[in-house]
Amino acid sequence: MTQIDYSTDFYRNHAQEYARVADLFLQSVYAKSSHPNLNHDWDLWDRLVQLAPGLRGLDAGCGAGARDVFHAWSQGYDIVGIDSVEENILETRLLHSEIADKVFVADLKRPLPFDDESFDFVACNAVIQHIEPDVVQKVVLPGFARVLGPGGVLQLMFKCGEDVTTVFDKDYGIDRSFRLYQESELLEVLSRLDMTLIQDQDPRKLSGLMYFTDPKSVDHCVFYARKSLT
Repeated sequence: MTQIDYSTDFYRNHAQEYARVADLFLQSVYAKSSHPNLNHDWDLWDRLVQLAPGLRGLDAGCGAGARDVFHAWSQGYDIVGIDSVEENILETRLLHSEIADKVFVADLKRPLPFDDESFDFVACNAVIQHIEPDVVQKVVLPGFARVLGPGGVLQLMFKCGEDVTTVFDKDYGIDRSFRLYQESELLEVLSRLDMTLIQDQDPRKLSGLMYFTDPKSVDHCVFYARKSLT
């Protein structure tokens, strides 16, 4: 039976296993990448912090275990992680007590609980696939733009295409359904929020619209967008 991934039930039921899958990078190594230097999640992270104007960061949808928050914190970044599922945050605090005060429950479908211009970078990786398009356009993306400081950078990764896709996830042994997004529509919204796609003239550096296929054989797009300095 297909388990629709829009609800929080999947994450509530699989928090411990999700943290294990993330830690082992089972779904974080890419196939059919459009860029020779884009092979896994840490490639994106390294480029994000290179582009960001400072050390303050937000992982928007950090997931159980908050692997990326722990990684960033270990490197000296002033980062926090939020997730809408309480079980994900509890699992993170169990695994990484060092960042217990850096992660907490917050829902991207509601206004973010941060002051304006609180962060130098925001990472939102494979999260909007669980949120309806009107909410992404009217709440999620404007929220990111608001909490980013001048020159701040958003890293947005999403499953790309039209409508919804359902695939079998062998790591959990179930079918999962995801909302798909078109990059042009997301960039149009961000443009209205004074955010611009980062495109580097050096082809060796990650920039522009980048694509890859994950181990579930689902196509993804990822890009960086910078907030205006004024």
